Amino acid sequence: MRVIAFFLVGLAVHVIFFISIFDIYFTSPLVHGMTPRATTLTPPASRLVLLVADGLRADSLLTLLPDGSSRAPYLRSVIEESGTWGVSHTRVPTESRPGHVALIAGFYEDVSAVAKGWKENPVEFDSVFNESRHTWCWGSPDILPMFAKGASGDHVYTYTYPAEEEDFASTDASRLDSWVFTQVKSFFQSAKSNSSLRASLLEDKNVLFLHLLGIDTNGHAHRPMSQEYLDNIGLVDTGVAELVSIVEEFFGYDGRTAYVFTSDHGMTNWGSHGAGHPSETLTPLVVWGAGVHNALRVTEPQPYDDGYLQDWKLEHLRRVDVSQADIAPLMASLIGVPIPVNSVGVLPHTYLNNSDLFKAESMYTNAIQVLEQFKSRSSSLFLCLFSFFPPRQLTESKQAGFINKARMLIQLEKYEDAISLCQSLITHSLEGLVYYHTYDRFFLGCSVVLGFVGWTSYVVLVILKTHARLNRHPSILRQVKRLCMCVTVVITGFLLIQRSPVTYYIYCLLPVPIWYSVLKESRTLTDLIQSAPSLPLWKCFGYFVLVAFGVELLVASFFYRAVLTVGLAVLSLWPFLSGLVGKAKFHSLSWFLGSLFLALFPLMPVVGREPNIHLVTCAGLLALFTSACYLWSSRRRTPLHLGDRQQFVAQMLHVAVCAYVPSLTHSSLQQKQGLPLLNQIISWTTLGSSLLVPLLSSTRLFHRLLSIFLSLAATYLLLSTGSEALFLPVLSWLMFVWINIEQEAMLAQGVSGRQELSTIDFSANIDIAKIRHLKLDDIRRSYFFVFFIITAFFGTGNIASINSFDPASVYCFLTVFKPFIMGGLMMWKVIIPFIIVMCTFETIQVVTQLSSRSLFLIVLVISDLMALHFFFLVQDYGSWLDIGTSISHYVIVMSMTIFLMLLSVFTHILTSQRLVLWRRPKVHFP
Repeated sequence: MRVIAFFLVGLAVHVIFFISIFDIYFTSPLVHGMTPRATTLTPPASRLVLLVADGLRADSLLTLLPDGSSRAPYLRSVIEESGTWGVSHTRVPTESRPGHVALIAGFYEDVSAVAKGWKENPVEFDSVFNESRHTWCWGSPDILPMFAKGASGDHVYTYTYPAEEEDFASTDASRLDSWVFTQVKSFFQSAKSNSSLRASLLEDKNVLFLHLLGIDTNGHAHRPMSQEYLDNIGLVDTGVAELVSIVEEFFGYDGRTAYVFTSDHGMTNWGSHGAGHPSETLTPLVVWGAGVHNALRVTEPQPYDDGYLQDWKLEHLRRVDVSQADIAPLMASLIGVPIPVNSVGVLPHTYLNNSDLFKAESMYTNAIQVLEQFKSRSSSLFLCLFSFFPPRQLTESKQAGFINKARMLIQLEKYEDAISLCQSLITHSLEGLVYYHTYDRFFLGCSVVLGFVGWTSYVVLVILKTHARLNRHPSILRQVKRLCMCVTVVITGFLLIQRSPVTYYIYCLLPVPIWYSVLKESRTLTDLIQSAPSLPLWKCFGYFVLVAFGVELLVASFFYRAVLTVGLAVLSLWPFLSGLVGKAKFHSLSWFLGSLFLALFPLMPVVGREPNIHLVTCAGLLALFTSACYLWSSRRRTPLHLGDRQQFVAQMLHVAVCAYVPSLTHSSLQQKQGLPLLNQIISWTTLGSSLLVPLLSSTRLFHRLLSIFLSLAATYLLLSTGSEALFLPVLSWLMFVWINIEQEAMLAQGVSGRQELSTIDFSANIDIAKIRHLKLDDIRRSYFFVFFIITAFFGTGNIASINSFDPASVYCFLTVFKPFIMGGLMMWKVIIPFIIVMCTFETIQVVTQLSSRSLFLIVLVISDLMALHFFFLVQDYGSWLDIGTSISHYVIVMSMTIFLMLLSVFTHILTSQRLVLWRRPKVHFP
């Protein structure tokens, strides 16, 4: 297979494997075709006021001040006197859109919403707002439109402030919440003179929704322990008290209004959210008003051992915890609207202060609503092979038995038994939903594993065939061709019977041509087996053990960053163990020290948790110092042309400016003066030119690499907030030493044709006659490369966790909340060290006289083995949190592999091409 064809086929295969994980584990949980159901009894409330304090932690609201008072006195009085309270447990990802969907629609968001920034609906869904008669919403333009868009009819009205108001550099982000409360006051004031609006408000089954974003914005900008965040809680408390007074006055104190106060997610101490830390998943829930129990004092210990009751001084009041999705059926029951048809929430009936009959009927409605989802899901999969074995607890006869018994118990006024039975039916229905939602995971997983193993085997055979002087003539038996055709027909027929989507055909049929290609190389494998006695078996076995251990080390580093420290400490000894220290003492010592310095970073706190802008300035000075030292030391060996000298001076001045800009920006934001326009212009100009400027420099090896480093370092400094800024100069120094020491290793192996590094030109044509075959030591080079790539990814934080991202990293570029732009900038920050390592690997391939394809094939094998390892871990784990972690790691490895394939072309251009902006015109003589 030619190089270009192999590259395209490999890229396509990895893209398919990458996408497969989303089809297998992140398909939409929604089913359709159910009929909305509501209890026929009169509800206790005519209207509901839902207040969501975005980003509010449970402990921030409920912890008392040192003097014993509360920073939210009104809500504290509700908890102690007139309402029921608890902790709402959210799920990962703890982001605004999934949180609000869980609260208002009752189901947990699927990952497909990431592609739309958690804002729009990837799929349409039902919600409490949709089932209401009228819903009025005030708040953020990021949240409200998605519920208006998903509602049937035009009964959901939204009032939002401009998106530009969501500014992390705002002088006072609490003004977002003040705006909401002011708008609601004006709304009720205008309703007094607007007869049609007043008539609509006086109808039943209405919802008023207030989305309060100020707390979240202040938490991101100043951290949850800041005075701004805590003062914003007090402002919201005051606003809630005033709102209740206005609402009660407008409706004549009719006692028909229910209030729900909660949060969509919490926030870590360093101002981020998205992962599963308790500070992110524990949010407050306070419910009061019509149909809700007053505070119930208890004397016996409550069934919570988390210690929060004592910390919050609330052990004497009944606490009722819920899952976040349970709030949707609670709100629906309070105002008598149908529970959203896709809700998986379980009605927390202990919140209700109504008759036992109403509680039992509401619970029965909830059970039927969840059972309808199970029946719809199972009926849509009646042709599925695995549906021949449905959950035993919910056969059709048992469903009927549950329903009849529940109705009988209600008629016999055995309400507690009826509620218990309905809860059991909900549990079985939810288990059945999960069963049918995940029934094909094993089948698809086996197909992907077969494809992975086949592809890895094929790449290994290609390496052996190319470099081991084995039989290079492919052969295939007719029986194998027929077998592959039969397997293709059987799989296709199986998928047709199941009415599977098109992507399933790709995942299940892809292993067939891959294994066909493997079997075509059977002669290569036969020759290898026959030549085994003549190979250095112990040496091969030793390399195999080391590679296996190395892959396990890399896999462990995804879970424990400190493993990278251990790995770097071991790598630091390589020159001493290989004997290179005797031939290259300075480079060996530099390698030893560089590895140990780099090993410190995985032990440091994750990026963003302890910002220190002074370290960014120090990193800039370090980059300038190392660059100046190199230019001074190499001035005789490789003298610079005037144009190159001027460019390097300009780049170094640019780095100096970029080292100062974060400090200036940070100071301006602390003084609440906003983001200076000049800083913003410098930042965006630096970003835009970061990949263009190196193309203007000389293509001499170290000159081009230095230009790439200075250009990327400038952008990296602008995106740094603390110790991670030092990571790039240290990593780049180690990469510089690696290039030098690899040439010494080649000399020690007796490879002829050694060329002085300072004279190598990336743009020079490669002499094909000098390209050598792979050696066992090239496995070590490839492993070093993969290890440094993982170190570049995880050295300053675990990018598998969204908590490693700090919005402060992009404040030099923008402070207004724009998720796609911010996410893109943060990912570019992650990729910059990746590019440094990739350029180094490109250089090593030139220095060691290897074709770019040769070493890259070994890299593919190592990365694919890691991805396969994570895929197996996904299959083994039981809890969703563990599965999600392994899936994120699998996605990272696959993304890394695809990046490697694409960046191999990109870095070749970045290192070997040169832009000439001005060329002296040629003079033509007649």
